[in-house]
Amino acid sequence: MSTVYEKHARIFKAFCDEKRLRILELLRGGEKCACVLLEQLELGQPGLSYHMKILVESGIVESRQEGKWTHYKISEKGSAYAGNLLKELTKPNAVTEEKTAAKSKSNSIIEGEA
Repeated sequence: MSTVYEKHARIFKAFCDEKRLRILELLRGGEKCACVLLEQLELGQPGLSYHMKILVESGIVESRQEGKWTHYKISEKGSAYAGNLLKELTKPNAVTEEKTAAKSKSNSIIEGEA
């Protein structure tokens, strides 16, 4: 059973490789067959499979089989989730900020009285 942190790590792993970023750039133009991706990237079939596995497991990319070829596209749901996750993880925690501000204010009052 994977934890929420493992799920989040899979999402960020998808973004931390130059080849995967290039694949995502190509998929921004719409669904692509693996055969097209192979032509446009400096990758062999095993390398493409490795990167696509990571992208699909992250939920950012969806795949579908058509004959012997797999077609890939960016997942709207996965993309939205990844964007929201990044915003949430980098947004300052309001409760923590309020406590820090209150503590700082009380310390300056105490120091001012001394």
